[in-house]
Amino acid sequence: MDAAPEKKPMPSPGSAISIRDASVYYDTYPALLKTNLDVERGQFVTIVGPNGGGKTTVFKLILGLVKPRSGSVRVLGMPPEAARTSLGYVPQNSSFDPLFPVRVSDIVRMGFLGSAYYPGFRNREETRARVLECLHDVGLEDRVDAWFNSLSGGQKQRVLIARALAGAPEVLLLDEPTSNIDLHAEEMILDMLERLRGKLTVLLVTHYPKVAMRFLDRVYCVNRNVHIHPHTEKMDEDLMRHITGMAPPAVFGTTGGGSEHA
Repeated sequence: MDAAPEKKPMPSPGSAISIRDASVYYDTYPALLKTNLDVERGQFVTIVGPNGGGKTTVFKLILGLVKPRSGSVRVLGMPPEAARTSLGYVPQNSSFDPLFPVRVSDIVRMGFLGSAYYPGFRNREETRARVLECLHDVGLEDRVDAWFNSLSGGQKQRVLIARALAGAPEVLLLDEPTSNIDLHAEEMILDMLERLRGKLTVLLVTHYPKVAMRFLDRVYCVNRNVHIHPHTEKMDEDLMRHITGMAPPAVFGTTGGGSEHA
């Protein structure tokens, strides 16, 4: 008689993201292999890894934009497609036609579309109040009526974060939010992210160890599968190895596509 199949661990009641043995292929290219990842509600976690290692693919799994060839993905206890109205997303690159006349308030209002929060708006005043609230969170309420393309790169990035916050998401996904901006703008964004700690679940993709060390409950190192670093004070060397694509340290195992450095 065949042995009973091994039972997979179930997501905890407090689980925001649960990925189990997920493999993703683009045609024949393996982007992720038997990946396991768990994020509890309210955690602030950082995802690092080399270019092409699968960091953005993890976000696509969570957003339901790609389906795993094998394994499972649950977001807030639901299939990713059902959870989209509870997610906020800031992509790595957002482009807007510089000749298109769009104001900061218009960009933020885009975040209401498809969100669970939008049906609660009853009038223009309530909508504007919510826009101002989100811009206040990123320190730009005084630019609510400015033309978007008059802003600096760092200001534009903060407006895009406000757009992601507009729908009152339970989970916020940030893909390289500090790339291609100056140091002053980077520090302002990092200070703003600090204020989000504990208010919602945040997943942040970054190439910068300084950012990873400052904002985390855990660091997930993604290079086709996942290696987990709890927050310790001796992880800089391990982080650099993962970010630059070097082989993981010998203390890491690969149990079920994920491992933990104690």
